Amino acid sequence: MRCLSLARALADRGADCLFLVNGDAASVVPALAAIACRVVEAAPEAAVRAVHAAWPDGADAAICDLYRWTAPEERAFAAAARRLLVIDDLVAAPHHCDWLLNQNFGTDPAGYDGLLPPGCRRLVGLGYALLRPDFATLRPAALARRAEMGRPQTILVSLGLTDVGGITGRVCAALATIPDFARAEVVLGPVAPSIDRVRAIAAVDPRFRCHVGLENMARAMLEADVAIGAMGSSSWERCCLALPTLAVTLADNQRPTAQALAESGIVALAGDAAALDDAALQAAIAAFLDDTERLHRLSRASAALCDGLGAGRVATALLEGLA
Repeated sequence: MRCLSLARALADRGADCLFLVNGDAASVVPALAAIACRVVEAAPEAAVRAVHAAWPDGADAAICDLYRWTAPEERAFAAAARRLLVIDDLVAAPHHCDWLLNQNFGTDPAGYDGLLPPGCRRLVGLGYALLRPDFATLRPAALARRAEMGRPQTILVSLGLTDVGGITGRVCAALATIPDFARAEVVLGPVAPSIDRVRAIAAVDPRFRCHVGLENMARAMLEADVAIGAMGSSSWERCCLALPTLAVTLADNQRPTAQALAESGIVALAGDAAALDDAALQAAIAAFLDDTERLHRLSRASAALCDGLGAGRVATALLEGLA
């Protein structure tokens, strides 16, 4: 999703974009259906061949967003393009690139000392968060709405398109035991394991609405009072729209950012999905919804982090670097 946001910003500035994806990508991210895509193996040589099949002289720039690739694979992939941008979240391995983008909260650019080639430009921090433009467009309305917030009535449940471990179903089951809210908007990907469970809950509790894929997430975030969500790019979308969030971590790499955000008073942290039993999950949700003053503090703190204009900044930096 973050690469789609960057591709849109590049296209708005006149670029032609091609996605190289794995075979499961289209089923997980339906928005790819409207984008030029080629399915390739996750090997640099296969990716280079795919780029040259589209553009015989290669691309002007390539963007790599793969945890499994580091400097050796990126060096091989660089044969596909004049310049290479790498998106990283871990600050843990050497990279071969012309630009390094890490959009995560609390990342120190100096952490990349010794991991990048000379002259590599570091685009680090939430000023470069890759959000779609509709989030920045709706930000003023969201800030005005949060200022008048009372006890939450509309809850957005969005725990990732892949719904790791069926966490969405567990959250909805816990939420169904809580009486004092009006509506839960539940967003799932088309292959999420919780779909049947969430639909069963919605069949007996009219407060729940199940959305399998949701085109206008920005509007859903604007209209929600709070969110129960996973970490990842959606964290910065929620910050842009000042949406108070109870975060659940789903993977090891999410833990440091989640902890830093919680310690800074920007999100409430329920904990790791795998470690939370159902009683602890229900207690965390109930406590989160009950503390209206805390929700106001979370909203103000999150809004200060991200203005939603990062994709444009990255696109501008990339295109200026090619000039």
